[in-house]
Amino acid sequence: MELTLGVTLAVLGAALAHATWNALIKSGRNILLDTALVALGAGVLVAPLLPFVALPERAAWPYLVASSLIHVGYFFSLVGAYKAGDLSHGYPIMRGLAPLLVAMSTLAWFGEAPSAATWAGVALICGGVLSLGLAGFEWAKSRVSLGWALANAAIIALYTLVDATGVRLAGGAQRYVLWVFLLMGLPFCLIVIAVKRGEFLRHASRHWPRGVAGGALQAAAYGIALWAMTRAPVAAVAALRETSVIFGALIGAYLLKEGHARRRLGGAAAVLAGVIALKL
Repeated sequence: MELTLGVTLAVLGAALAHATWNALIKSGRNILLDTALVALGAGVLVAPLLPFVALPERAAWPYLVASSLIHVGYFFSLVGAYKAGDLSHGYPIMRGLAPLLVAMSTLAWFGEAPSAATWAGVALICGGVLSLGLAGFEWAKSRVSLGWALANAAIIALYTLVDATGVRLAGGAQRYVLWVFLLMGLPFCLIVIAVKRGEFLRHASRHWPRGVAGGALQAAAYGIALWAMTRAPVAAVAALRETSVIFGALIGAYLLKEGHARRRLGGAAAVLAGVIALKL
């Protein structure tokens, strides 16, 4: 398998979609309820499509269940990171470390040995996104956000490996993607509704368009990534999709007014160099 131009462009589009739904959550008034609303929105949007797609092969179902449980930790750590710090700090850190962890694991997990160019690309992308996230970082103010972001990075790497395995066993990317989005946010949403039922229902009645928009972006972003993992090496796709941090850094700096835009140009250049290295 190789990373073709078509797959590259699709993953870059998914990266923009991913940064956008994260910005929607961060910019809202209640990060926990907005996160649950977006997770629920993704499931509601894909549910009508299920009758038109065959069920995943039996071998993929344990990975679907595991992914759903892992995403409980993902959503709660995402909420923790965004409550404690800026989008332009937490987002690059948690997205930047994940592909490095994936690349270190793919040989043992899949038997895929990344090439020298892939390793160079992964290293450049990870270094670039971390520099984006650490621009303006203050330990006294940001250590809690850093802790949540580091935990989230490990969780992202874990569900990436699980879902990359599941989608390859499902008998077709669309068969796995639709079910993963139906089940992915369900346990998290049920926990939030059980704890904050009345508050969640009131929030949903006022802000349901945010859930629909965010859910559509979330489904598109991860669905494209899972499809790409059936067409290209997992480490390369996992690294390439982290170019979303460029979009996230720009959104945080300019739209959310978090600052440090100029200091992030070097990180953006490193990410671009990493993308080029992945194509060599």
